[in-house]
Amino acid sequence: MLGVHTNYASIVAQGAVNKSNNLLTNAMERLSTGLRINSAADDAAGLQIANRMNANVRGMETASRNISDATSMLQTADGALEELTTIGNRQKELATQAANGVNSSADLTALNDEFKELTSEIERIIENTTYAGNNLFDKLSGGVDFQIGTGITEILSVTVEKADLVGAADDLSVAGGATTGITAVDKFINDVGTARSTLGANINRLGHTASNLASVTENTKAAAGRIMDADFAVESANMTRNQLLVQAGTTVLSSANQNTGLVMGLLR
Repeated sequence: MLGVHTNYASIVAQGAVNKSNNLLTNAMERLSTGLRINSAADDAAGLQIANRMNANVRGMETASRNISDATSMLQTADGALEELTTIGNRQKELATQAANGVNSSADLTALNDEFKELTSEIERIIENTTYAGNNLFDKLSGGVDFQIGTGITEILSVTVEKADLVGAADDLSVAGGATTGITAVDKFINDVGTARSTLGANINRLGHTASNLASVTENTKAAAGRIMDADFAVESANMTRNQLLVQAGTTVLSSANQNTGLVMGLLR
């Protein structure tokens, strides 16, 4: 049927060209941005899932930094306690030597002088060791909560009692002072060892937490990428196909628009 009001062939050709052109534009947009999803209309569900994954990634990356900070803090405390262990061992030597009955009063005074100075150094380390502007052992004594994951329950709590780290204050120069000094130093060394054990266990735990978090972060990034990223092989093929379809459709549309000219031939 030939008519001038309705050109069915042209309408069909226009629809095909518009469809192919939209697909071509979509493929070109994905190739230019590198993303399969550039707006919610492209894949609403996929966008929501990917956004949630990306939020988790940001949280996990921050948690990884938290773990590094926590490890540094605990290692600083352990380093201080290591020095206390060295001091405690020296005090054990002094107290044991002072307990020997061969010592003169001058010997005991000399032994006690060093013992007292070492006790003062223990107190100085405990009171003046800082981390991030805070007194380290005051903070640990109150308990520190480390955020080691993205969830509100992913907390590592570490407590080191400052009261257990007080050095022996006995006077080795008085009668019986060396004996009580040995007992006090033994307790001090044991308490420091307990504190170091707590720190070491938590440092090791943080190492495993960091490794697991790195693995989860990597896999979550990959999963989000599979949702969001454009497949360049597929999109290149789509662009080439739709370019050809647009060109072919445009040619057909031109021919369809010329069909109305046949009507004039019938009127001559």
